[in-house]
Amino acid sequence: MSGPADEHQRIAGAFTATVEGVAPDAWDRPAPVEGWVARDVVRHLVEWFPAFLSGGAGITLPAGPSVDDDPVGAWRNQTDAVQALLDDPETADRVHDLPHIGRMSLAQATDMIYTGDVFLHRWDLARATGQDETLDPDKCAAMLEGMLPMDEILRQSGQYGPRVDVPDDADVQTKLLAFIGRTP
Repeated sequence: MSGPADEHQRIAGAFTATVEGVAPDAWDRPAPVEGWVARDVVRHLVEWFPAFLSGGAGITLPAGPSVDDDPVGAWRNQTDAVQALLDDPETADRVHDLPHIGRMSLAQATDMIYTGDVFLHRWDLARATGQDETLDPDKCAAMLEGMLPMDEILRQSGQYGPRVDVPDDADVQTKLLAFIGRTP
């Protein structure tokens, strides 16, 4: 079984390949999240997680280029910095009081909330930019199983749209995307 550093490397690597596959004229195409364009998918990830780290763990990630000027560079800067944190046992294993989730290691918190977000938003970016939208079915199944019991809490967070109805025999990726409010 892989740990948080390996999981981040795998998931962020797939996201990086998608970021690098965006045609220069595709960054302003509409994304599946209402009101977002492709560039905003990257902006979301490079804005909320550094603020989370700073506020909850006192960790400041190195500044990179702006998403407006260089979305690929902004993403690479962040993913490299997060991977370095997870690869360093001193940082990864340090326990923090994290907002809304309690005390846990930085690696656990990153795996629980950030790596999963990167995984889901890869679909948004791929959909917006005409790339392969296929997500790892095992990861989809594990995320869906973990999220189903928290349906009401997740909806109240405002981070997920209303559940979309799909056929009972839909594949697990379709079920997961529909659960988080996407129309696959």
